Amino acid sequence: MAELIAGAEAWSSYSPGSATGTGVLVLHGFTGNPVSLRPLAEALAAEGFAVELPRLPGHGTTWQEMQRTTWQDWAGEAAAALDRLRAVTRSRVAVGLSMGGTLALHLAATRGADLAGIALVNPSVHSADTRLRAVPVAKYLVPSASSIGNDIARPDGDERAYPRVPLRALASLLQLQRRVRADLGLVGVPTLVFTSRTDHVVHPSNSTMVLDGIAAADAEQVWLERSYHVATLDYDAELIAERTAAFVRRVTGAAAR
Repeated sequence: MAELIAGAEAWSSYSPGSATGTGVLVLHGFTGNPVSLRPLAEALAAEGFAVELPRLPGHGTTWQEMQRTTWQDWAGEAAAALDRLRAVTRSRVAVGLSMGGTLALHLAATRGADLAGIALVNPSVHSADTRLRAVPVAKYLVPSASSIGNDIARPDGDERAYPRVPLRALASLLQLQRRVRADLGLVGVPTLVFTSRTDHVVHPSNSTMVLDGIAAADAEQVWLERSYHVATLDYDAELIAERTAAFVRRVTGAAAR
């Protein structure tokens, strides 16, 4: 395996067998890695929650390595991390950024009984970019496209994403999006959606599609006015952490620390 990008390793806040109470699964986005969510994960751990922040297969090393992975690999690791939390906690919430939100929706649709709720930050379930229609063919002709990383308003923000987008992996992401769109009606757990008013990667209409499509009666949207796509490293990061912690406590019945 290629060398890890600095800070891209998986992270958890507890020792196996030691945690009880409430767990939070935190999932990063496409071509990103745990760097984009480490501050949020640590903030949630400081609230007393058991936190799992996995590194999805093919991420955090090189885009060439990611080229050999598919959405089933990413979903498999997300499910394995949920299983680790399930073994040591009584209730759990999944939190995801961008594709991490897509995976959280997939878990809620397929394993809703294992989750008390989901919190999504700029979730990705579709794209109006007509150029993406060519990806299933283009992936055989060219290996990669320009990076979509570091859409952050803060000038010092850096998620350490890949400098290129591997097209075979992108084609698989589009398959995941189609699957999740078809299954939105199966999502019945409480849902919190954070949406950046200005997002150069995932259009805000994705959040609207999620909220209109899910079956959850308990659903709320929070608009982020100061952040771009990677809002967890942007000006609204503290707001996201505070609102997510409050959401986790509410849907799991966890007491405030």
